[in-house]
Amino acid sequence: MLHDGNRAAAEFQKFIDHRGVVMNFPWGALARLGLARAYAMQGDTAKARIAYQDFLTLWKAADPENPILKQAKAEYMQLH
Repeated sequence: MLHDGNRAAAEFQKFIDHRGVVMNFPWGALARLGLARAYAMQGDTAKARIAYQDFLTLWKAADPENPILKQAKAEYMQLH
């Protein structure tokens, strides 16, 4: 919301690093999506691609019509 990719990336990474908290919850995957978006905002497409891939791997069995998944795929494709 503040358009500060550096701070956002740091906060999402802190969340991801607490595996015991996010292991089996959707928050962990969504934090990876947030991290991907933060890296994209910074212009770091290499890190953004990796974070998007991590998110998409975690959500590979999700409903393909899920709006979050569809948006993430579209954002990922724009990085290429």
